[in-house]
Amino acid sequence: MTTKPNQILLGQIGAAHGIKGAVRIAAHTQDPLAIADYGPLTTDRPGLTITISKLRLHKNVVVAHIKGVDDRNAAETLNGVSLFVDRARLPDPEDEDDFYHTDLIGLEARIASGVVIGSVVAILNYGAGDLIEIRDTNSGDTFLYPFTKAVVPTIRLADGYLVIEVPLDAEEGEEEPD
Repeated sequence: MTTKPNQILLGQIGAAHGIKGAVRIAAHTQDPLAIADYGPLTTDRPGLTITISKLRLHKNVVVAHIKGVDDRNAAETLNGVSLFVDRARLPDPEDEDDFYHTDLIGLEARIASGVVIGSVVAILNYGAGDLIEIRDTNSGDTFLYPFTKAVVPTIRLADGYLVIEVPLDAEEGEEEPD
């Protein structure tokens, strides 16, 4: 999926819910119900913009009604649609230690000694916690690290870099039994 620069993924529409046009949305906002606070949302379908008219939390997803979608058949056509907002519409973080994941993309990744090991290409989450993906600028190889304070102790957005404390492999340093 290609997105326009400065478009932030807020969620993805899933299956239809009921017969009156509601859909399930996997929201990527800190407060799942806040997905409706950004007004009309752009999508990954050309020309399609959606407005959430009402919503509620249901288990681990948001159940939403979308303006102009009044029956299950129309709701089913939206399954898999990604929802975006322009970065400029998001509020600035209140604290200098707060940031949006998208703000990290492109930052230089350094180790504690200052040696550059690559740049940030993505923040991923496959269900077990956030991972930071670093691309080595020389080889093009990518490396995934847990996105924790222990592994990424320093983030300097204004200076354009972050520090990675490369975790030692669990087997490294252990001697093999004779």
